[in-house]
Amino acid sequence: MSSAIEQLSKNANWGTFAKATELKQRILFVLGALLVYRLGTYIPVPGIDPNAWGSFFDQKGGGILDMFNMFAGGALQRMTIFTLGILPYISASIIMQLATAMFPTLEAMKKEGEMGRMKINQYTRYLTVLLSTVQAWGVAVGMENATSSVGPIVPDPGMFFRISVVITLVGGTVFLMWLGEQITARGIGNGISLIIFAGIVAELPGAIAGLLELNMQKGGNFLELFMIFGLSIAVIMFIVFMERAQRRVVVQYPKRQVGNKMYGGDSNHIPLKLNTAGVIPPIFASSLLLLPVTVAGLGGIEGEGIIADISRYLAHGQPIYMITYGALIAFFAFFYTAIVFNPQENADNLRKYGGFIPGIRPGKNTADYLDYVLTRITVIGAGYLVLICLLPEFLISSYNMPFYFGGTSLLIVVTVTMDTVAQIHSHLIAHQYEGLIKKAKLRGSGRRR
Repeated sequence: MSSAIEQLSKNANWGTFAKATELKQRILFVLGALLVYRLGTYIPVPGIDPNAWGSFFDQKGGGILDMFNMFAGGALQRMTIFTLGILPYISASIIMQLATAMFPTLEAMKKEGEMGRMKINQYTRYLTVLLSTVQAWGVAVGMENATSSVGPIVPDPGMFFRISVVITLVGGTVFLMWLGEQITARGIGNGISLIIFAGIVAELPGAIAGLLELNMQKGGNFLELFMIFGLSIAVIMFIVFMERAQRRVVVQYPKRQVGNKMYGGDSNHIPLKLNTAGVIPPIFASSLLLLPVTVAGLGGIEGEGIIADISRYLAHGQPIYMITYGALIAFFAFFYTAIVFNPQENADNLRKYGGFIPGIRPGKNTADYLDYVLTRITVIGAGYLVLICLLPEFLISSYNMPFYFGGTSLLIVVTVTMDTVAQIHSHLIAHQYEGLIKKAKLRGSGRRR
């Protein structure tokens, strides 16, 4: 069976794409949905002066605001209906996953199957609306209190303006949440990741132009420019290598006799990826870092105060920011891996189908062994994520490099691209399977005649 799959995988090429009608429809749906998202990043929030906001963002930009703007696909810089982006939904998902691990009621609900998953998703949506409402209110109040070099950002402040901003921003986040779910169900890949990916890629040409302009202002140091682009390519190659790395645990199936025939005796493997959590830990860690400083960054809160202190300590290049960011990435790498891969469940499935790991007794010993191997490779995977996401921080602080060349953005772009291509490849293989089955049925019916 595995050899047949490998043969189909070799034969699956982009020439079969023309025959895969369903795959083309899915890709076109994704492209249309992402086009709608990009159009929304240019529809401004009502009641603000765009020139004043642009001047304010240029003054306060950098650091945490650039990170927020990256995840929003440039919507923050233009203050549009998608300013909050998809981050409130990601934050709600984090909270619900933590709550599921802590509260037995939610854990039991998760084990109920499809119905339990739908209930948890519904609670996540409610929490998303709550978080986005709080953030949108903070944005509205912050813009009212902020002024730029060309005048106030809000010409006519008041309760009507605040309510209109809250409705607009919350509606934008809810729409993106719905759009992401539709992409996941009717398209290719994870909808939330693709929305973030589209925002980063769309703003990347502007970031490259800004980097070139900044280099020319410094006197045109082409060696430094070459080093930056060379490092970016090296980081991309390292990401691809690490994302493909896996630990293969050999599984043996015993021979069994059914009638006069002998079956089984084959060996297979369980592929444990080095980075099982994928791009989720950096996204989760970034969203949590953005929560406490949203009001401070957008509202222009300065001077004394807890929020202002947090905003200063969490600036790029600060030791507290790097330590906190790295710790959150490592935590979510282990946390999300534990959610995705359950050693006890996999051990039970192996015993159910008669499989065993050579030298390891079935049952609890197999589960302990899988947990041991997974923990060791997750340590490497978490270290790799921390290194990728923190190494460019030194370059950003030292060379004033745009945030788009940071490790987080490159990691998201490369990982989402690889996952999407892998899913397209799987659809092509499935399409070849369908073609083989149809041919077999036609031949069978021809013989019967």
